[in-house]
Amino acid sequence: MSLKQIKITLKNSAVTTERGALYFHKGNISTECETGGVGGLAKKLIKNKLTNESAFTPTYSGTGEIFLEPGFNHYILLELKGEAIIVDKGMFYCCENGINVEASAQKNLSSGLFGGEGWFQTKISGTGLCVLAIPVPPAEVLKYELKNERLQVDGNFVFLRSASLNFTVERSAKSLVGNLTSGDGALQTFEGTGTVWMAPTQYVYKVLSQCSYSPALHTSRSSGSSAED
Repeated sequence: MSLKQIKITLKNSAVTTERGALYFHKGNISTECETGGVGGLAKKLIKNKLTNESAFTPTYSGTGEIFLEPGFNHYILLELKGEAIIVDKGMFYCCENGINVEASAQKNLSSGLFGGEGWFQTKISGTGLCVLAIPVPPAEVLKYELKNERLQVDGNFVFLRSASLNFTVERSAKSLVGNLTSGDGALQTFEGTGTVWMAPTQYVYKVLSQCSYSPALHTSRSSGSSAED
């Protein structure tokens, strides 16, 4: 694990970041945080509730350098060219002007109830660069280009997909008996043409995170006691 930090260079341009992400900036840079009136404020609050993205995202414009807060998160830099992607909640970190971030509802009952992602995810669309916080190091990410194909995953470790793909949840076998005996439950199913990004090792980091912040473990270490077989 190593600390990472996002540096942004502006040349008469603008960037939007997550609320509270700024560490410092240098140069001729101004800051704005628009609410869009009462209606815009309501929409932002709804988006915040549905996607875990900040309701108020500051925009920095001008010429200079911006440094975002350092941390142990993992990041990817992604360039969109007039396209749209669907990502897990809370992944958005910053983007250029020309990128739109909004809530995206699941298109069918199965993905909403059994997809493991909830009824809403985050949709990022437009043209420009964006930075996403991902659950694993970039080297552990698997990327697949589907060309009118189907991909089925036993788990919810797909964290990014093209908005053009159809996302449903299906049984692993056609019959109920086959579904029970196969050892697999419902499968996340992606069909069509587009890109799928997945993090098969994501569960390992979740387990490590839970162990690191376990109250019992913290108490044991603080008291100087040790576990015995």
